[in-house]
Amino acid sequence: MPAVLPNLTRLLAGIPVPNTPLINASISLAHASLPTDGYNHVMRSWLNAQAIINHLPASNRSAIDQEAVGVAAVLHDMGWAFDTAFVSEDKRFEVDGAMAARAFVEREGGRAWSSKHRQQLVWDAIALHTTQDIARYKEAEVALVSGGVVTELVGPEIAKQMFGDLITVTQTEWEQIVAEFPQPGLRGYLRGVMVRLCGMKPETTYQNFVGDYGEEFLEGYEREGHRDVDLLESVLPE
Repeated sequence: MPAVLPNLTRLLAGIPVPNTPLINASISLAHASLPTDGYNHVMRSWLNAQAIINHLPASNRSAIDQEAVGVAAVLHDMGWAFDTAFVSEDKRFEVDGAMAARAFVEREGGRAWSSKHRQQLVWDAIALHTTQDIARYKEAEVALVSGGVVTELVGPEIAKQMFGDLITVTQTEWEQIVAEFPQPGLRGYLRGVMVRLCGMKPETTYQNFVGDYGEEFLEGYEREGHRDVDLLESVLPE
């Protein structure tokens, strides 16, 4: 059983959500650190993840650390909080977010968050949220955060193609969430974030999807010579 089983005592965009001091503090941190587009994105991600949890049978819900899901989903993009101490010069944005969230729960979570397992759940959920083909096979909390992020971006039907039966968000729920936390301009915002990452720390983007934006939109960006295939082909014997 998880250390915390919060009551769903708050409604956001029609979704019953846990109302805990730590989740509320994480919301405040995200709101203070991210622009509106980024804040709305992480909130939509959390609400989609929580909607999935709410559709589970009670016995399944009781086995999920809903506070960990909430904190991880809300803080998953702290690596996009440019011009703050959360963004490093040499780490992938997912790792920056994971490290920021782990430091947050260690600092703010009290004894309930002294468990290294709970801390690692949050770290893994954020670090792997863009790697769906790994996250979906990890702990439920890790899969839920990734599933919530993907569902928020592409909608329930496409997300189901990627995650299968995990995605139970209805189209009505998804639309309610978007109405509360709007997403106009999201494509341009995401493109701007990814291109900025490709320009400011390209070595963190060559091996992952962020580099796709560099190749498409950033003049002078070049992956060739920086990929694993380039290294291995140059050093391995015939």
